[in-house]
Amino acid sequence: MTINKFKRTAICFSLLAAFSCTDNFEEINTNPEGASTAQLEQDFNNIKSLFKPAFSRLYISDITWQYQIQQSLQADAWSGYMITPVPFGNENNYDYALNPGWNGFAWDTAYVDIIANLFKVEQRAKGKFDQFYAWSLIIKVAQMQRITDMYGPAVYSKYGADGTVTYDSQKDIYSQMFKDLDFAVAELTKRINANEASTFTGTDLSLYNGNYTQWVKYANSLRLRMAMRIVKADPALAKTEAEKAVSNSIGVFKVNADVMKVKSPVDLNVIDVMSHVWVGLAMGADMQSILEGYGDPRLAKYWNTSDQVPGEYASVRTGVTYPSGTTYAKFSQTGPRTKTGEVTWMSTAEVYFLRAEGALRGWNMGGTGKDLYEAGIKASFDQNGVEGAAAYAADNTKKAADYVDPLFPANNTPAVSKVTVAWGADNETNLEKIITQKWIATYPDGQEAWSEFRRTGYPKLFRIANNKSGGVISTELGVRRLPFAQSEAANNPKGVESGVAVLGGPDNGATRLWWDVNKANF
Repeated sequence: MTINKFKRTAICFSLLAAFSCTDNFEEINTNPEGASTAQLEQDFNNIKSLFKPAFSRLYISDITWQYQIQQSLQADAWSGYMITPVPFGNENNYDYALNPGWNGFAWDTAYVDIIANLFKVEQRAKGKFDQFYAWSLIIKVAQMQRITDMYGPAVYSKYGADGTVTYDSQKDIYSQMFKDLDFAVAELTKRINANEASTFTGTDLSLYNGNYTQWVKYANSLRLRMAMRIVKADPALAKTEAEKAVSNSIGVFKVNADVMKVKSPVDLNVIDVMSHVWVGLAMGADMQSILEGYGDPRLAKYWNTSDQVPGEYASVRTGVTYPSGTTYAKFSQTGPRTKTGEVTWMSTAEVYFLRAEGALRGWNMGGTGKDLYEAGIKASFDQNGVEGAAAYAADNTKKAADYVDPLFPANNTPAVSKVTVAWGADNETNLEKIITQKWIATYPDGQEAWSEFRRTGYPKLFRIANNKSGGVISTELGVRRLPFAQSEAANNPKGVESGVAVLGGPDNGATRLWWDVNKANF
C-alpha cells in the first residue's frame, strides 16, 4: 500500500505556518506577465487563484494516497461503506487502535491548502469585492463543517488573529458558520436580483460554472445540513436555521441539476484507483447487508460482483482478523458510480431526506415527511440511473440481510438493521428509515455518513470483531471523533490546550462532540 508515501513537497504542517504557506505559493505570489497590481485587481487575478485548491482538496480528488489518509482510512470504513481487503499491520483505525500519523492529515490539508488561501481572499476582497468574499465564506463553511465534525473544537474565529492559534468550541463554530452563510446568501442574492453577471465563471471548478443562484442554493442546503446536525444539542436553533434555509427566496436543492459536483483535475476517481489499481478497497459488510437485503438496484451501480465468488457480491466486515494478506483481495470492488471523475459534495437526495426529518420533527419543510422521504429515494434513483423508485419506496417486506463471509464462517453475523423501506407509523422508525436511505444515497461520502451515524445511531451497523483500543473506545458506540493533529501538538500546544478545554472530555476517539448528545432522538 502507499502509507509510506506520507510526505509532501515543501509542506507547512502547523496552523502558524499556514498563514504564510500554501500549496500554490508561486502561483499566488508571482506577477504573471509583468502585470501591475492595478491590473491584477482589475481582473481579480489576485483573488481568483486562491480558490483553486479548494476544489480538489476539500474532498481530495487528485492524489489517491492523500485521499486515503484524509478520509478512506477513517470515516469511509467507520460509516460501513468500504474497507481495505488487505491488512494494515496488527493494529490500525479499523480495529480502533487509532493511528495518529493518519488521523491528522485531514486537519493539515484543510488549513494549509484551503483555509490559508481563503483567509487571503478575505484580506483582499472583503469590503471591496464582496461577491468573492461571500463565495469564500460558503467554501470555508463547507470545509470547516467537515473539520469540526471530525475533531470538534478547531480554529475558526481567531484564525490569523493571534500568535497562539486559539480554538473555538464546536458550538461557537456552528454559530459563526451560520452567520457566515447569512452574509454570503444576502450578498449573492443582492447581485442575483440586480441581474449582475457572475465574476466566478472560469474560476469556479464545480459544475455550477460560476452561477450565483446555484451557489446560494448550495449555501442554503449546507445550512439545512448543519441545522439538522445540531438538533439534539440546540433544537430551537436547529429549527430556526432549517426553516430559514427552506423558506429562502432561492431555496435549497430540489432537482438533480442542483447537485454540487466538482470535476477531478486529473480526470480520475481516487476511490476507483484504490479499489482497482491498488486492490486496496472492497465493499463493506453493511453495504451488502442493507442493499442486497432490500434488493436495491443501486447496488450494481456502487459495486461490482466478486471475482472470488463469481456472479455474487462479497464484502469484508470491519475489524476482522485477516487470515492472510490476500484472502479478500478478490472480493467486490467499486462499480460504475466511482468510474467518473466527478465528486459529489452534496446531493439533492440528501436535501430531501433532511427536509423529511425536519417535517418529522414538526418543522415547516414545505411538505410531509412521507412525501419528502419518497422524493429523496426518487432523486437518488434518478441520480444513479436506476428505475423502480416508487415500488421500492412502497416495499414493506424486505429487510437487511445477514452477513455471510464466503470464506470464513466465523465472521458471519445476523443483520442488525430491521426496518423495511416503506414509510412507517412512528417517529423513531421513520427516522431510522430516513437515515438509512440517506446513508445509501450519500455514498461514497463516508464523512457525512459517519457523522449521521454518530448523531442518530442509524443506520444500525455491524460492530467490529476485534476492538484493540485498550478499553478507550466502546465497541457498541464506535469512534466518536479524531484526536487533534500531531502537527498541532508540536507547533501549537497552547492552541491544543484551548481545544481540549472546550472539548468536554479527553483528547481521544471516545469523547463525544458537542452535537453528539447522549440522549434519545425524540
